[in-house]
Amino acid sequence: MLNRVLRVTLAVSILSCAALAADISGAWQFTLETPKGKGSPSFEFKQNGEELSGTYSGKFGKAALSGTVKGDQVEFFFDGPNAAGKFHYTGTVNGPASMKGAYELEGSEKGTFTAAKK
Repeated sequence: MLNRVLRVTLAVSILSCAALAADISGAWQFTLETPKGKGSPSFEFKQNGEELSGTYSGKFGKAALSGTVKGDQVEFFFDGPNAAGKFHYTGTVNGPASMKGAYELEGSEKGTFTAAKK
């Protein structure tokens, strides 16, 4: 009996954690704070479980992205169009329509971002 109760409790806990995972699918508007000023790229995300794909659109053009969402943590990468370099974003999802974090352009600038779902 105790064994059964423990198994049910464990199953409920695992399902609760899965339900808390963020789903960021959709269109997002980012605001970047950089050493050179502000930027405002947009992103279209498609999430399948922890896998993330989508598109960057901004001053460098358009690019496909890939990454992960684990719980409230998001991480994604894309190669900057026109040989701008590789971009790496890491952040925290703060609810269904908000996230914030940091980004780095490989070997170049670093900055922070806030984002809102459109």
